[in-house]
Amino acid sequence: MRASDLPLKNESIAELADRWLDEEPGDLEQRVLRSAIAKRAVSTDRNEAYDKELTVGERVADGIARIGGSWMFIFAALGFLLLWTVANSLLLGRDQFDPYPYILLNLLLSMLAALQAPVIMMSQNRQAARDRMDAAHDYQVNLKAEIEILALHDKLDEMRLKEILQIRDQLTGLTNQLQRIEKSRHFRESSKSKSIIFFYISNV
Repeated sequence: MRASDLPLKNESIAELADRWLDEEPGDLEQRVLRSAIAKRAVSTDRNEAYDKELTVGERVADGIARIGGSWMFIFAALGFLLLWTVANSLLLGRDQFDPYPYILLNLLLSMLAALQAPVIMMSQNRQAARDRMDAAHDYQVNLKAEIEILALHDKLDEMRLKEILQIRDQLTGLTNQLQRIEKSRHFRESSKSKSIIFFYISNV
């Protein structure tokens, strides 16, 4: 069965929405219905489209979040903390620039956390927005697939109905033909009986 045979081409969006959707179609539903009528695909490469929309600041924020959430950053931070504490406790002696309790180190870590936290939150918010976009795209693809399946079912039901009507017409024709044959047989038998009776009467 060709896609052009599906019962969508000559129907409007309102008719399709009334048949297959339980509620008033929104922008996404109308876009899917239009693509179904026009026989166009709705699936796209969301990663490529999303990457094109990113600004330089957003790319930097994603890079910082990616590095800050890696084992490499954790090991580097642990190495830096260990080097800082050992240097200021054991190696430098009286030349310590940040003796215990490492006030300068606490200040640096607080500043790093204060800057890193909003950047990571920006990246997470952008990821949440991307997830919503992906969910909307998946919904469009799934809805388009459901509509195509429903259209196939309608076409199959229509073909099945046509076949049933054809079989009914054929059975009606056969029934009429059998009735004519039966009437012809009865007529011949009746004529034969009348001939026999006439012959018998005439001989008597």
